[in-house]
Amino acid sequence: MKMRRHTQTSEDTGIDLTPMLDVVFIMLIFFIVTTTFVREAGINVNRPSAETAERQDQQTILVAISAEDEIYIDGRSVDIRGLRAEIERLKGQAPDATVVVQADQDAGAGVMVQVMDKARLAGARNVAVAAETPR
Repeated sequence: MKMRRHTQTSEDTGIDLTPMLDVVFIMLIFFIVTTTFVREAGINVNRPSAETAERQDQQTILVAISAEDEIYIDGRSVDIRGLRAEIERLKGQAPDATVVVQADQDAGAGVMVQVMDKARLAGARNVAVAAETPR
């Protein structure tokens, strides 16, 4: 019996990566489409704790009040005079959204009341104050 030796040409030695790249791109598109984006108020707030705190899973408009009584929406500072217009703009994008006020525990109560008042004047039916559950 004679043994034949099989010689490979340069055409046979390459690996076709096209199917693997197709799968990677399809997975990338899948993950981008199924990702939910979380909106943050833009600053870290030291929220007070409350025994009755509940998690909100519906659409929310987050308004943060820092310890220095500065107001933030989407990471940018907003003056109290422009807050109503900003909330009205966001309510136009999500009419049923709840306005959640994330006030620092050292923030003034007067500023928080003003923010809640501006939210109600902007047409928000549900206005809530964010708190953490005690550990």
